Amino acid sequence: MSLIGFLILLVIAAICGAIGQALVGYSPGGCLLSIVVGFIGAVLGLWIANLMGLPPLFTITVDGEPFPILWSIIGSALFAGILSLFGRRRV
Repeated sequence: MSLIGFLILLVIAAICGAIGQALVGYSPGGCLLSIVVGFIGAVLGLWIANLMGLPPLFTITVDGEPFPILWSIIGSALFAGILSLFGRRRV
């Protein structure tokens, strides 16, 4: 994978992570944590989809690496929801 392809995947993961966090209403941090939540959400979402026998929906391929947009957003929302249960309450 090239550097440009990797940077594109980081931007896509950040957007998916931010959308997932916005759906839940909890954000643990800034852009870097949105990228992390996006990648963990992609893994979590694909894992859940594979367990349920669902196909990968709306997948973007960058430099031969597929990135599932829909499952990443769903997984990011689930992961952000789990983080909000264990995170500090902000007043």
